[in-house]
Amino acid sequence: MKVRYFCLSLTVLAASILMTGCQDLNEDPRADLTPGTYYNTPQELEGGIASMYRMLAPDDAWGFIVWQTSYFGSDDLSTVPGSNKELMRDFDRLQGDAGNGNVGLNQWNAPWKCIYQANNVLSVVDKVAFNSEEQKNGAAGQAHFMRGMCYFFLVRTFGELPIVTDEVDIAERPDRQPISDVYELIINDLTQAEALLPETWSGQPGKANRLAAKALLADVYLTLTGWPMNQSNYYALAAEKANDVIQSGKYTLVPEYGDVFKTNNNSECIFAFQYNTAGGLPRRSTGQFAVPQDETSAAGEEGWHDFCTEVNFYRNAPKCKRTDETFHTVLKIRDTETGVFSLVQWDDMEKTRTQHPYFKKFRHGVAEPGTTAGDGVNETETEIIKMAPSTDKTLDLIRYPYVLLNYAEASAMASGGPTAAGYDAINLVRRRAGLPDLTPGLSQADFRDSVVYERAYECAGENGIRWFDIVRLQLLPQVLQQRVVGTWREDQYWENPLNPNYTSGAGLQSRYLAPIPQSEMERNPEWKQNTGY
Repeated sequence: MKVRYFCLSLTVLAASILMTGCQDLNEDPRADLTPGTYYNTPQELEGGIASMYRMLAPDDAWGFIVWQTSYFGSDDLSTVPGSNKELMRDFDRLQGDAGNGNVGLNQWNAPWKCIYQANNVLSVVDKVAFNSEEQKNGAAGQAHFMRGMCYFFLVRTFGELPIVTDEVDIAERPDRQPISDVYELIINDLTQAEALLPETWSGQPGKANRLAAKALLADVYLTLTGWPMNQSNYYALAAEKANDVIQSGKYTLVPEYGDVFKTNNNSECIFAFQYNTAGGLPRRSTGQFAVPQDETSAAGEEGWHDFCTEVNFYRNAPKCKRTDETFHTVLKIRDTETGVFSLVQWDDMEKTRTQHPYFKKFRHGVAEPGTTAGDGVNETETEIIKMAPSTDKTLDLIRYPYVLLNYAEASAMASGGPTAAGYDAINLVRRRAGLPDLTPGLSQADFRDSVVYERAYECAGENGIRWFDIVRLQLLPQVLQQRVVGTWREDQYWENPLNPNYTSGAGLQSRYLAPIPQSEMERNPEWKQNTGY
């Protein structure tokens, strides 16, 4: 009896029924259900595909900032001492361990749920009577895309993984496979997704399409050029796939950087998860979560200060309008007796508790400015009217500027130096940021470093992007040199002290992978834990 797979299928089925409303819970005895008995029509399978996306969307998956817990070792993310932030703070100080609940639930379990649901879809796609070959291809392509994407996040986070593409018997304990084998599966899945998916889905935002598969493949190939694979031959493939997306002409940069984070499914959104607070699926890594505790709205809501940025990451940012739209540096502090707001600088030692910049770009929801809708932070230049911990803002997993920067780096590294097209790509991003064009005639290394720097600030705080660059290029020693001891009043330190065992050499390299959750190690006693945990 294949219980592990079967139980996950029931969970997915329940979610599918809730979302589609097309099935009666009393129709079939639970013991008789298999993918083949509840996915008989294209409509039923469409509900299963919707559930596949939903596996990654909620609080206990990628809808909450804690899904980035093991990426807090990077310089773009930090969090406060104490409170309920300790699990993120542990990784911020390079002290995370296998017992970390965020890593186990959000970073490990959630992608596996999606993978099992993708396997369900692929196991029955040939048995469903579709109306057309295009409809069938679209279903299979989405499953291949989501499985490939989940494995991509998992392998970069945890390293070696079991490869599960079918049912798993309860008695089986699949071995973790080499990273190279996992990437082989990822590339195969995304290549199939590219071949099967349509270029666009008219009026259906949130569905993976062919260009999303190409963009993700470009990211996969670029990742393979660095640690731990170090296969430079993939630069050319990364450039090719990213260029396919660019040449399609389907995406353009939103003119104003700040508007990217106030709108859904805009002109640069290639792939995003959709949220609907009223429908029971809020996004909860924006709004009140990105507000320092020092700030209180006129309605009495207090900031939850879940995440911020490191001091020197902000100080090293380029002076431009993108930086102004990224970081929240002037706090609106309300006097509890008079209700009057004062504007206070982020590093004011007397009036603030945090002395770290927060993220302005994640304060927003998508409600119209000036309305009282409970979607993010409703504020003026001088006051906070109301704030909410839930928003309807999409989680943009692939944005067009990310593709432009990936192309710029990959084309330079594949061609022995920066190309004219590579300069054009990075300069598009810089001009939108309010920066001048990049200096002409840079060496290959200087151009690559410029792209990596640009990506750090274009995508600050987003989806582990900065952390994956740090890992790929082994930048952690340089990042740690920029750490600043803060002055958090409660315990008189911020990022430091770091774990002394992981600040140099091989010990430091062991921080590039997160630990396999302890619960998984106990279920799989033959597995070997990642080095350093």
